[in-house]
Amino acid sequence: MDKKKLCLVFQLHQPFRLKRYRFFDIGNDHYYFDDFLNEQYMRSAAERSYLPANKMIYDLIQESKGRVKVAFAISGTALDQIEMYTPELIDSFRKLTETGCVELLAEPYAHSLSSLAPSKAEFKGQVGMHVTALKAIFNYEPKVLRNTELLFDDDIALAVSEMGFHGMLTEGAKHVLGWKSPDFVYQSAVVPELHLLMRHAALSEDLSRRFCDQSWDEYPLTADKYASWLADRGKGEQVTYLDMSYDVLGNLCPATSGIFDFFRALPEYIERAGLEMATPSEVFAQLRPEDEISVLDTISWSEEEKTTKSWLGNILQQEAFGKLVEWAERTRMSGNRRIKQDWAYLQSSDHFLYMSTAMENKDTGLYSPYGSPYDAFNNYMNVLSDFHLRVEEEYPSSIENEELNALLKTIENQGEEITALQEELHKLRAEKPAKRTGTAKKAK
Repeated sequence: MDKKKLCLVFQLHQPFRLKRYRFFDIGNDHYYFDDFLNEQYMRSAAERSYLPANKMIYDLIQESKGRVKVAFAISGTALDQIEMYTPELIDSFRKLTETGCVELLAEPYAHSLSSLAPSKAEFKGQVGMHVTALKAIFNYEPKVLRNTELLFDDDIALAVSEMGFHGMLTEGAKHVLGWKSPDFVYQSAVVPELHLLMRHAALSEDLSRRFCDQSWDEYPLTADKYASWLADRGKGEQVTYLDMSYDVLGNLCPATSGIFDFFRALPEYIERAGLEMATPSEVFAQLRPEDEISVLDTISWSEEEKTTKSWLGNILQQEAFGKLVEWAERTRMSGNRRIKQDWAYLQSSDHFLYMSTAMENKDTGLYSPYGSPYDAFNNYMNVLSDFHLRVEEEYPSSIENEELNALLKTIENQGEEITALQEELHKLRAEKPAKRTGTAKKAK
């Protein structure tokens, strides 16, 4: 009988945080980001968490002769900041991927909420950008998609399948699974060829939320105890998928908490418990779906409800996201690289999380650089107002999108026609001297 599998996934994301941008800056200042704060966050995270964690995982892979396996979802905005501020981290991840025991997952480039927009064009575009980045930086082609915040529903499943992915990760939400266990491979009800891994929320959050909580009745959590929990999951269950922020290692839980010692010891106890580690691609290749899953209302990995309310739960967030989506089609038409880059960075889900007014949302307090959700909203909307002015200057809103698309198509066709005529002209010029030579020989 095949061993039960443990699939361990880490998410690494850093947004481009906005600087204080006031009403009077609109139209005068087109640079929106707090470079000092972004560099500070990235350097601190790399030093305390990412670099030592990468070294630990690499050492475990070598010591286990390849039996330790993990997967990473590294957002495009994180990759951009790593290249700017801590390029040694790129080398560290490259070294990990070269072991063959680490899988890189695709996701929307800006860790955005683009999959929630009525049109999936931006979602598909950002996933394509991320795939291109992974190829360029790591020479790696991802096979599995992990959407931002594990967002998933039937419409998203259809879009992911259309992009050519056959495997996707999402949340094992109780109200979706019902009596079913998350410890199986499932398939989408709308596109059965798309196979799904469902995160085990409780076991994931034992590490991501409760490991450092001294009031927790299981504190302190040891590797042998946790491995016994993983093994004691019922007969016939195939795989336990754990997913958490990479910041758990050293940032959310400091090294003094014993978090590194825990993960260093965990693979040995997993093997003793009769489990084996596997990447998502290996799981999808080796296991068949147990049943199908249909999700009409979008799920995520956030809070008890596993909905989208952490990012779109109040009127501030909905207004900001609505304004962002309103200009999506027009912005995608732009050929201005700076506008395109700003557009991507403004879509990170963090900007909307900062606007959350839900007191139970612990993530907001941990990460927000603002004094309140209302400060976050005002700052973001000021930036968005200036951004809209820049897009308006290039493509005025007085021209309807359909009309603008037609004009751009005409210009594109004219450009292709001019290119074809130029090529024909070059051919004629190349042929002319040859004809003259032939005429001259006949005259002699």
